[in-house]
Amino acid sequence: MAFLNLIRYQNLLMLALMQLIFRYGFLKLQNVPLALSEWQYGLLVLSTVLLAAAGYVINDIFDQDTDLENRPKEIIVGQKITETTAYNIYFALNITGVVIGFYLSNVILKPGFAAIFILIAATLYMYATSLKQMLLLGNIAVALLLSFSVIIIGIFDLYPVIDQANQPIMANLFSILLDFAIFAFMINLIREIVKDLEDKKGDESQGMKTVAIVLGIEKTSKLASILGLIPIAFLLVYINNYFVANNLFATTIYAFVLIMGPLLFFSIKIWPAKTKKEFSKLSLLLKWILFFGIISIVVITLNIKYNA
Repeated sequence: MAFLNLIRYQNLLMLALMQLIFRYGFLKLQNVPLALSEWQYGLLVLSTVLLAAAGYVINDIFDQDTDLENRPKEIIVGQKITETTAYNIYFALNITGVVIGFYLSNVILKPGFAAIFILIAATLYMYATSLKQMLLLGNIAVALLLSFSVIIIGIFDLYPVIDQANQPIMANLFSILLDFAIFAFMINLIREIVKDLEDKKGDESQGMKTVAIVLGIEKTSKLASILGLIPIAFLLVYINNYFVANNLFATTIYAFVLIMGPLLFFSIKIWPAKTKKEFSKLSLLLKWILFFGIISIVVITLNIKYNA
């Protein structure tokens, strides 16, 4: 159980589910060729999960002092698992993830794409060791990596089989994946800022320069509230231009009830929030918003199918 908590298995399950949903709840229903076989796509998911798990491990290794202040009851490295064992786990997860990525890159005849997996591993290491201590850079890096886990599906499953005949539909599918990646980036960036608020005390004691430390709790809470309004504005335009315009009323209701409504609730509640407990609950709410945002691709696909 200590190992599962170390690699944040709940987050990894959500990551894997997200990638499976985009393939089997969206791409497989579009009658287009896909580059990877079923088991090869499973390897792509596994590689992404392994690299993310390695990121959590190295983060815990370098966060031991901060975690003593922020979450003393949840410390794993140094108490339940030795630092040496944690490093061994980190290297094993990273090497396996990169090797799988190297194999998949050769399967699609794009060996240079193996660099993507090395870059992901390197970015996660840089985040744990330095980026997270810098104003906004750490937040942006983590948000970008989550959004890239959506884009990588298009890179490995769509891009290699694009030809002149299917280019328009493939470009459209890639565009949809990009829309979801942007949504994931915005929600996760806000969530990272909320987590900075939650961890302000411990981060401050370690000399970090997070948004919450530089601006203070009150100003950062208001910033998070304003940032929460940005995806709401984009979603309103998106819903009007794509869902309402195409009579996708089930999708429209879904988006308002399970994504827009909770986002508006978040923006209202984060404005006056001041306690660690409040920030923790709002961070969890953003995770659910992200989850329902991902599930919406299935709702959209089915709504289009049964409207036809």
